[in-house]
Amino acid sequence: MISTPTPLGLDDARAQARAELARGTFDLLVIGGGILGTAVAWMATQAGLRVAMVDAGDFAGATSSASSKLVHGGLRYLQTGNVRLVAENHRERRSLAADVAPHLVNPMPFLVPVYKGGPHGAAKLGAGVFLYSALSAFGDGVGRVISPARARRLVPSLRTEGLRSVAAYHDHQMNDSRMAVMTVRAAVDAGAVVLNHAEVVGLRRTHGRVSGAEVRDRFGGAEFGVDARLVLNATGPWVDHLRRMEDPSAAPSVRLSKGAHVVLRTQRPWRAALTIPVDRFRVSFAIPWEGHLLLGTTDEEYDGDPAEVGAVGTDIDQILDEAGLGIESHFLDPSNITYAFAGLRVLPGGPGGTSAAKRETVVSEGRGGMLSVAGGKWTTYRHIGRGVIERLRRLSAVPLAEDMTPPLRTVPLPGIGAPDAITHRLLVDREPGARMDALVARHLASHYGSLALDIAALVRADPALGERIHPDGPDIWAQAVFARDNEWAATPDDVLRRRTTVTVRGLDTPEIRERTARLLVSGAHAADALAHRRV
Repeated sequence: MISTPTPLGLDDARAQARAELARGTFDLLVIGGGILGTAVAWMATQAGLRVAMVDAGDFAGATSSASSKLVHGGLRYLQTGNVRLVAENHRERRSLAADVAPHLVNPMPFLVPVYKGGPHGAAKLGAGVFLYSALSAFGDGVGRVISPARARRLVPSLRTEGLRSVAAYHDHQMNDSRMAVMTVRAAVDAGAVVLNHAEVVGLRRTHGRVSGAEVRDRFGGAEFGVDARLVLNATGPWVDHLRRMEDPSAAPSVRLSKGAHVVLRTQRPWRAALTIPVDRFRVSFAIPWEGHLLLGTTDEEYDGDPAEVGAVGTDIDQILDEAGLGIESHFLDPSNITYAFAGLRVLPGGPGGTSAAKRETVVSEGRGGMLSVAGGKWTTYRHIGRGVIERLRRLSAVPLAEDMTPPLRTVPLPGIGAPDAITHRLLVDREPGARMDALVARHLASHYGSLALDIAALVRADPALGERIHPDGPDIWAQAVFARDNEWAATPDDVLRRRTTVTVRGLDTPEIRERTARLLVSGAHAADALAHRRV
């Protein structure tokens, strides 16, 4: 089985992956490398299965990298009385933050402003955040009501007109793209074989049962087959498209809801996030993220092509208007926007508006035996992966004995380590060419954990790779090389939007994209690609 990619060059690495995918019969073929696909692949390899995973785009290239970047208990679920769900979410949130991915999941205080004439009163929200913290066993402190003056010190742009009080609680946030890549790497380290930008163009059948897939590599068009005892359809918004490939008469099983977000520059740093009540059930978030502010999200039914989803002008207007319920208007100047994006929630089919639809995982088995799964969120993605594994055990096609089903073990993601300690190690490195400034060191430590030391080694070997990709951001060119050689990055978007933070910071220039494209095809000749043209 292949391991994490090595510097073979893009074409060679992909050819090696194709050859391995076409060899023998896998226990499980996962189609789709988003939240669900990566979770199942990771859990299945822990259970001892031989696992393959392909995705028509990049890993987490669609909805799974277009989230609100939260690992949270779900304060709004208390509004519907789902106390048990909140408690379960809290347990998993704290496990991710403490044991599984402390290098990727970060604590964040949240404030809920209470305004005159707003949908909630101070007493109700105060009781709500207290219960919320109690359901997490007060592991992050006690939820309480604080004064507007104190809240203003935490959030300098907080709108104070009509502000009565502010409720405070704690949750966590993460970079969803980095979580996805690290999970893929964990699955591969455990034995999975994966390939992104590999589109399923047909399903293989044996005696009427789905037994694999015909796949086309979108780089060069090479076609190959993958044989598997069981095929899992985890394609997110495309789940019904693949179900119809299995059974043309398959009825729709899900509906889609678009959630858009906006990223803003900030003049002054925020020390807390805002949960802004829009009405009795909906909230809008304003979250410090990557040195910027993340605003959103929307929730409206979507019936277009999932590949064409994006944040449009009306989405941006709505997000800024709703943010204005809790943020001073001058701060929300559209000229401060660096990036806007949208993803699609996959919700159970049924009547009513999407905002009222249950956020639950939908699992179904098709006429040809293909298992389809849709829905889910980052906070509980390990739970969902284990749930699918338990479902697989009941299918005779998969050689998974009862005692092989893994408990929800605390298996850390690659790079686990304390970001502060890793930052210190990067800063005190005295080897020639290895020195980096504090901003870059902290950025690497908080996005790669101990793997940041591997990136520092690239810089020692080639000091040109220590140059920032853009002078206004903390990402360096060594990250692009690392993404190519160790994280399956094959396109400029893979590198600039999902392996680094260049795009979300509004620093994604044509010149940078050109240099990145050259670097991706340059193999071991990174210095030559960088020296070809300086930005």
